[in-house]
Amino acid sequence: MPYYRAAGRVPPKRHTQHRATDGSLYYEELMGEEGFSSDSSLLYHVRVPSAISAARTWDPPEQSLVPNHPLLPRHLETHRLFPPDARGVDAVTGRRLLLGNGDVRLLYVVADTASPYYRNAIGDECLYVESGSAVLETVFGDLPVGEGDYAIVPRATTHRIVPEGGARLYVIEANSHIGPARRYLSKNGQFLEHAPYCERDLRGPGSPRVVEGADVDVYLKHRGPDGVAGTVHTLPHHPFDVVGWDGCLYPYAFNIRDFEPITGRVHQPPPVHQVFEGAGFVVCNFVPRKVDYHPLAIPVPYYHSNVDSDEVMFYCGGDYEARKGSGIGPGSISLHPGGHPHGPQPGAYERAIGAEAFDELAVMVDTFRPLSLGEAARACDDGRYAYTWARTP
Repeated sequence: MPYYRAAGRVPPKRHTQHRATDGSLYYEELMGEEGFSSDSSLLYHVRVPSAISAARTWDPPEQSLVPNHPLLPRHLETHRLFPPDARGVDAVTGRRLLLGNGDVRLLYVVADTASPYYRNAIGDECLYVESGSAVLETVFGDLPVGEGDYAIVPRATTHRIVPEGGARLYVIEANSHIGPARRYLSKNGQFLEHAPYCERDLRGPGSPRVVEGADVDVYLKHRGPDGVAGTVHTLPHHPFDVVGWDGCLYPYAFNIRDFEPITGRVHQPPPVHQVFEGAGFVVCNFVPRKVDYHPLAIPVPYYHSNVDSDEVMFYCGGDYEARKGSGIGPGSISLHPGGHPHGPQPGAYERAIGAEAFDELAVMVDTFRPLSLGEAARACDDGRYAYTWARTP
């Protein structure tokens, strides 16, 4: 995170005694990245945070991947993955894998039930709320999220996701950390003036709270001999027992509607839409905006071959001008693999001329290694999208 926060009760000097009113010591935990060499926070626990009373294995949701072969652009209809009457689905064990590679996995879930307590020990997670709302309960405090929110959850943060009625979530699981684009930040981590969002747009968790409980299961996703593995640790006490914390590492939320679009006289390339980055991928968002104002401008994207990237677009609102006529709508995902030139559907070039604004909302993930297909992608691929450019407008 680019700036410091403190919540609850912390001592005036780090790594010193911090005592409760009865004189008992709190237990200090340093949660930090890159081997004590990057962002960190100090959390003060009522009880020993390392205590485990039992352990067992669990199988994370289906993780198998198959190559996108023959190489095709694809249209995934995520709203087909969960029946409207589905009940008892949680946002951790109910996730379905769409696409993935060695750097990132993209998943989707429609949840109506509180998840188990959970910790991803592989990498940071970015949760995008397509619709509905939830409370992200964390060891740092509670973070309410709603439609259009991104929630960044640092690696190994103990948390659970509690839907408020129901929530559709698009999940980006990294094998690294996720943060704002480096070019938006000063050498000391402050957002620069040209950044499309800033610290005022970010929401941190509320104050931490001490929850009583015993024999609490925490589900861990971690690396195993064959990739992703799962373990359940049973803790003798509740993991939410933090009385205070401070530092620059914590979960936070950012709403897509607080992103200030960057526009120009002619069409701007996708990097102007970037919001986050991880190792081997970037996250961009396309929001309602005024479009190109050169008198001869063509506002929709030019055809392009991203020779070093696979491009994944999640369409979550509005009417995406360049994809009209392809069957894509809210909840759709398009995969445009590297090696295939892609761009507007037939007729979109001509229709866009003279447009002053686009009302569209989409989240894009560009990866720098090829993506393979998860079980969910294979289940909701429309099978027709690759051939839509050959049609007459």
